[in-house]
Amino acid sequence: MAKRNRPLQFGMLHLFENPVHKTEHQIVKEQLDLMQAAEDLGFDSIWPAEHHFTEYGYCASTALMLAPIARVTKRIRLGTGVVVLPFHNPLRVAEEFALLDLMSDGRLDFGVGRGYQPIEYKGFQVDQTKSRSIFKESLDVILQAWTTGKVTYHGEHFNYDDQPVRPQPLQKPHPPVWVAGISNETFGHIGKLGCNLLCTQVFGPFSTELIDKYREALRQNGHDPETRDVAVLCMAYVAETREQALRDFVDPVLWYYRTIAKYVAGDRVVPGYEAYNDARALAAAANWDQLAQSGAVICGNPDDCITQIEAIHERYHATNVLLWTRLGGFANRRVMKSMELMQKYVFPHFKKGDAAVAA
Repeated sequence: MAKRNRPLQFGMLHLFENPVHKTEHQIVKEQLDLMQAAEDLGFDSIWPAEHHFTEYGYCASTALMLAPIARVTKRIRLGTGVVVLPFHNPLRVAEEFALLDLMSDGRLDFGVGRGYQPIEYKGFQVDQTKSRSIFKESLDVILQAWTTGKVTYHGEHFNYDDQPVRPQPLQKPHPPVWVAGISNETFGHIGKLGCNLLCTQVFGPFSTELIDKYREALRQNGHDPETRDVAVLCMAYVAETREQALRDFVDPVLWYYRTIAKYVAGDRVVPGYEAYNDARALAAAANWDQLAQSGAVICGNPDDCITQIEAIHERYHATNVLLWTRLGGFANRRVMKSMELMQKYVFPHFKKGDAAVAA
């Protein structure tokens, strides 16, 4: 894989949450509108997130939500943020997302993770304590299916003998694979796999040592860190003035922390999910200043947001920043206005060096 010389890339996360008693039909239509608009408004990628069973988010199928966008866009990358592998048969996942890659002319970014919400594991009757081993086997099966067209695999959870898999993805050897890093142990594992990294400041600032751990694992396993991407997710909202941005965005952000506390941790610590336990603590505090200082939120006028994004870029050497604006029932008109201000003022600041680099 060749080294990539390009400016910072900007994606957009879509959670499909509904705390404001809109109909499910309205939520789906609004999210489709935002995802379609993202291409014209200068975003490089969109990332619907798989969740189930609660108002926290109910995008039950990222493939199903990206399929119509594939037909009405030409440039934007179609990311999954993420497919929760322990909830799915890996051969079915390989088939569906190969089909999406073909439909989109090779624009799929395949983001995967093992999930974290006990209510979802209970609903699917999957043992959450086995999530790590199920995830590993699932990804092994999917990559084998995509690179060889057939699967022979004998593990604890999946067993196949010379099983053909069709269709095959357009991108070769397969679509870019991104893995969500949340627990400390996961960062090194992602580097060992040679995958791109999805991480977040939403649960409080994580140590740059974890990014170093990821990149060192890449090197030790024969992967050039310069050819791998690091995407950092942040809540983000741009308004014309700092005062307006803060006034608009406080309630949606605090809704998120209170909701994740309810569905992830409650009153107990979840072993192996250190970052989510931090989120529970932040939610309990419900303190906007603490959240802003944690780096979880990019919020303000365009100049404020440029400064905050620059700090993230420099601290983590991120190649991608994923912006999460439509949360807590935030009105679509405000989300769209923020996207327009991003296009007009923020993106050009980070793209302006592109012509000089090319020259």
